[in-house]
Amino acid sequence: MPKKKFSETKVGKFLKGAAPKVLNILGDVFPSVGILNKAKNLIQKDISISNEDKDIALKLLEIDVIEMQEITKRWESDNLSDSWLSKNVRPLTLVFFSISYVIGWFLEYPLDSITGLLSLIVAAYFGSRGFEKIKSIGNKN
Repeated sequence: MPKKKFSETKVGKFLKGAAPKVLNILGDVFPSVGILNKAKNLIQKDISISNEDKDIALKLLEIDVIEMQEITKRWESDNLSDSWLSKNVRPLTLVFFSISYVIGWFLEYPLDSITGLLSLIVAAYFGSRGFEKIKSIGNKN
């Protein structure tokens, strides 16, 4: 899943105005199922949020969870494919951008544009792998 901080999700953007206390707690973390469940509990328990805003926030939270699940399904489908390229495109992208970054660093190129992209790729690759492993462990039980 493309990793974005909780504050950058649909529910995070909504909470910026409706419930800044909740956003301050979770704003800089990367969403996972556990974090989104924690967010749901915080939203439901926060008495400073109106019931209408709670309903909107919970619906947006549900949309974010569905988005995470759909991306994971797409990545699992790629891994089940017979195509070598579809199975290896994410690792190859990670390797390419990592090597490019190191070469650029040694050659003292400005790395502002590649830093954000590499961070996103690393977070998506390793974050999704963690989510997939947790999901597979849950399926075994």
